[in-house]
Amino acid sequence: MTHPAEIENKREYTKLLVEVLPHVIHTEEENERYTAVLERLLAKRNRTAEETRILELLTLLIEDFEEKNYSLPKATPCDVVRHLMESNGLRQIDLIEVFGTESIVSEVLNGKRAFAKSHIEKLSKRFNVSPEVFFGSASKSLTRKVNHR
Repeated sequence: MTHPAEIENKREYTKLLVEVLPHVIHTEEENERYTAVLERLLAKRNRTAEETRILELLTLLIEDFEEKNYSLPKATPCDVVRHLMESNGLRQIDLIEVFGTESIVSEVLNGKRAFAKSHIEKLSKRFNVSPEVFFGSASKSLTRKVNHR
């Protein structure tokens, strides 16, 4: 782990703080302004320790804003399969080899039945994706519901 650059020149750091006026980002305009400052600092070859500290601060502020405003909701395993089907021009009937029967395909995709380990293995191989994309809190809670019936 690298250690943060120690502020060596308080006057320079204060000057940078006054120029940038960093604070929690609330608007797209603020985000764009901070992103421009960040890009300018990243382009510098020999940054001072003080510039590096401002860069770190801006990075955290921008990441926080963008995570709150642009993050995508977590996809459920069913959402992932539906996306993969759509991307590959497939219908439910095309996944019978994975699930065994058309009714099981339908039940799994409609959340009425949990993904079996064999389904996940076959889907992973079929679409060349990590099995992890078919796991999630939604599938775990569904597995508990299905197992308690």
